[in-house]
Amino acid sequence: MPVVTLKHISTGIAEKQELPKKQVLELLEGFVEALTRNLKKGEKIRIPGLGIFVVAKRAARMGRNPATGEPIKIKASKKVRFRPAKDLKEAV
Repeated sequence: MPVVTLKHISTGIAEKQELPKKQVLELLEGFVEALTRNLKKGEKIRIPGLGIFVVAKRAARMGRNPATGEPIKIKASKKVRFRPAKDLKEAV
C-alpha cells in the first residue's frame, strides 16, 4: 500500500491551485502545528468534510504480558481519536 506524505499532498495542492510548492508545504505544516497545539490544550477540533479530532483519556488498568501471562499495570494515557465526517465515510 503506498504511503502519501504531507509533501505529496502539498505538491498536488500547489499544482491544482497554481501556487509555489514551498508555500503550500509551509501552510500545511502550520496547520499540523496548530492542530497539535489545540489538541494539547484539550480542545476538540472539527473540520467539516473531514471529521473530528479529540483527546481521550485512558485510565490506568491491569493487563497481561503476552509472552509470560504475568499481570502488569498499564499507566493512564491520552490518545488522539478521530471520528470521520459523514462525507468522508461515504467517499471512501
